[in-house]
Amino acid sequence: MFDYSARPDLLKDRVILVTGAGRGIGAAAAKTYAAHGATVLLLGKTEANLTQVYDEIEAAGHPQPAVIPFNLETALPHQYDELAAMIESEFGHLDGLLHNASIIGPRTPIEQLSGENFMRVMQVNVNAMFMLTSTLLPLLKQSQDASVVFTSSSVGRKGRAYWGAYGVSKFATEGLMQTLADEVDTVAPVRSNSINPGATRTSMRAQAYPGENPLNNPTPEEIMPVYLYLMGPDSTGINGQAFNAQ
Repeated sequence: MFDYSARPDLLKDRVILVTGAGRGIGAAAAKTYAAHGATVLLLGKTEANLTQVYDEIEAAGHPQPAVIPFNLETALPHQYDELAAMIESEFGHLDGLLHNASIIGPRTPIEQLSGENFMRVMQVNVNAMFMLTSTLLPLLKQSQDASVVFTSSSVGRKGRAYWGAYGVSKFATEGLMQTLADEVDTVAPVRSNSINPGATRTSMRAQAYPGENPLNNPTPEEIMPVYLYLMGPDSTGINGQAFNAQ
C-alpha cells in the first residue's frame, strides 16, 4: 500500500470536485477529503447515492459538501460551461479535481466489440473527462496550489486481451494526464498525475471479476493514502507521474 500519513487538516479550505462520488472509490475519496477539511463537490448521475454521501459527511461534522447531479454520458458542451459558472459563482476557484467516474463496458474480443459499446465507454471515460478538465482549468488556475488526479488502470499501462474499450480509454487517460502535465509545468499552479487503484473491493471490480473473492481485495478506504497525498500540498511539484495505490 502507498505509504503516506496525512495530517488531519491537510485539505483545510480546499474545494475539490470528485466525479463518480456516489459510491465505491469516489464516495470513499469524497468522505476522506471532507474528513481532512475540504469542501467536496459530489458529482455523479444518481442523486440518491450522492445525497447519501452528503448526509454521511454532514453527520460527521465535516465542511458542508455540494451535490451536483450530472450525467457524463449525455452531458452537452453548454452544460459543462454552466457547471463551471456555478462553481465559480459559489466557490470562486477550484483546488482539486478527481476524475474517478468510469464504466467498464463489455469485456470481449475487439472483433466482437460493437462500435456503440466502444463509443459509450469512450464518451464517459475519455470525452467527458476531457470536457471537465478543459472547462474547469481556468478555475483550477485561480487556485494557489491545484491538483488534477486521473484514475487509470493496469490495463491502461499495458494492453491486455478482452479489455478493449476500457483499456483503450485508460491509455487515453494516461495520455491526457501527461499532455496536461507538460502544458501546466512551470506555467500554472496546477499539477496533473494519475492513480492506478489496483484490485479494490467495489461493485465495478465484482462486475469485471465475478468469480473472485472480494474479501481478498482492500476496501476503497484502505487505498486512500495516495489520493490524499496527491490532493494535498505535500505533493506540490509532483507532476506528470503515474502512481499505484497498492
